[in-house]
Amino acid sequence: QVQLVESGGGLVQAGGSLRLSCAASGRTLSSNAMTWFRQAPGKEREFVAAINWSGGSTAYADSVKGRFTISRDNAKNTMYLQMNVLKPEDTAVYYCAAKAGFWGGPVMTPGGMDYWGKGTLVTVSS
Repeated sequence: QVQLVESGGGLVQAGGSLRLSCAASGRTLSSNAMTWFRQAPGKEREFVAAINWSGGSTAYADSVKGRFTISRDNAKNTMYLQMNVLKPEDTAVYYCAAKAGFWGGPVMTPGGMDYWGKGTLVTVSS
């Protein structure tokens, strides 16, 4: 059974930075696409950033492009999201997700993911 655990969330002022981590356990996910989503209060879950199995291909939502960087360390079975120049509108619960089985490219839709973490709250104050 795969488990994903997010960490690194917290309260930060606008313009600040945070680094989220998603640690996987249960089995190695070095062949799996992994993705960050977020959900703000009263809104639907939305795509943030995605990375393919090798880290060689990434994708970003337009709202975070140039500010967020997704990466992974397959040796540590962990994915990261470096968030810079944070804005109040980035406030949300951030979830990591993984797709079962091998998939060549990034996956950007919640329906395409099979494993989910419980989320970590990021609050950006103005």
